[in-house]
Amino acid sequence: MSRRILHGVAVLTIGTAVATLGAVPAQADPVVPRHAVVICQSASFYDNYDSVSGPYGLKRVLPYGNKIGHTPGAHPVYNGWAATFDFGPNDWGYLRIECIGGYDSW
Repeated sequence: MSRRILHGVAVLTIGTAVATLGAVPAQADPVVPRHAVVICQSASFYDNYDSVSGPYGLKRVLPYGNKIGHTPGAHPVYNGWAATFDFGPNDWGYLRIECIGGYDSW
């Protein structure tokens, strides 16, 4: 193949890839969390989770029975830390998965 044809094919391939990436939505559709409660005596609630260092940015400690939300299979769980919604101040954070229970109890 000539150099001109190879250059044309490369430009077309890159252009198609960029157009395809631009068409993909930046985020998934939000899923309303299922109602649950904290089933541990107390549970640390962190702002975010880093795959290297774990949870960070302690927001507060949630007491037993605190109303929270988490949807298994729809909200991520990283090394036992689950993306969780605290219905008290209405914010997202990370909580140990074993401290989430009582689904659909309220």
